[in-house]
Amino acid sequence: MHATLAPPSASTEASTEPAASGEYLVFQLGTEAYGVNILGVQEIHSYEQPTRIAGCSSHVLGVIDLRGVSAPVLDLRVCLGLKAPFDASTVTVVITPDNHQTVGMVVDSVSDVIALREDQLRPMPDLNEDDPSHYVQGLACIQQEGAERTLLLLDIPQLMTRVNSGITETR
Repeated sequence: MHATLAPPSASTEASTEPAASGEYLVFQLGTEAYGVNILGVQEIHSYEQPTRIAGCSSHVLGVIDLRGVSAPVLDLRVCLGLKAPFDASTVTVVITPDNHQTVGMVVDSVSDVIALREDQLRPMPDLNEDDPSHYVQGLACIQQEGAERTLLLLDIPQLMTRVNSGITETR
């Protein structure tokens, strides 16, 4: 599986901005559905073992070559303190948050791209600063298969900042 998406927008939003209406890529991490703004997503690959780099944190799986660009691959499940089994539906979502370094994020599976309206968005309640939910920018209430479901919208620039500073949990 390999899908190429439109390049990210030239505009950037501060990581403290609430989730905005627009299109979001929806993916699974454990039993929960998460979303990221599609504007930062470059492509989606079936999971392939990256080249390991000795001494990296457990959430850094290694690097991959993307048409001449070396990109680190992070296991987003490990970053958020979730179990990280690999199976046929495990994929790597390639993103360029805020038009910075390209990064691969390993997720359990990708389901679709959905358009979210303002009336579907909710702010994230204030929780403990070190809780992994701190990386959730907002919530979206969506109808899926006849039931209401909550989608957790990740603040990827905030998550990347925390991952790079070593604050996230690594198991």
